Amino acid sequence: MEICIDFDGTCVTHDYPEIGKSIGAESVLKALVENGHQLILFTMRSDRDVLVDGMLYQETFLTDALLWFKKNNIPLYGVQANPTQTEWTNSPKAYAQLYIDDAALGCPLIYPDDKQERPYVDWKKVREMLSVLQLI
Repeated sequence: MEICIDFDGTCVTHDYPEIGKSIGAESVLKALVENGHQLILFTMRSDRDVLVDGMLYQETFLTDALLWFKKNNIPLYGVQANPTQTEWTNSPKAYAQLYIDDAALGCPLIYPDDKQERPYVDWKKVREMLSVLQLI
């Protein structure tokens, strides 16, 4: 199964443009891959060139997320797109059978005590849901 995964608030806490804290996604994502599923990073993060005071800098926010996956030994099938969908569509939406995203209706969330902090995915509950579906 192809699964799109958001990053901020889904794999880590919200701390954009920095990489947030671990919220338990790593072991679940590894289990999905070990069970033959293909992960597609589907995030608002991007790399871009920025001109500041006549100097060109590169913001590497997407690269930072990719490095998080690499550091945690979680292989990705695609980034921002399903590699096979160009064979049958020109749509910019990444095709998958499942999307895990803190902004998705029904995604279980943890609401931190600190009201300034945004909610993030509850991976313990996601693991239970995936187990019921026999995906891990």
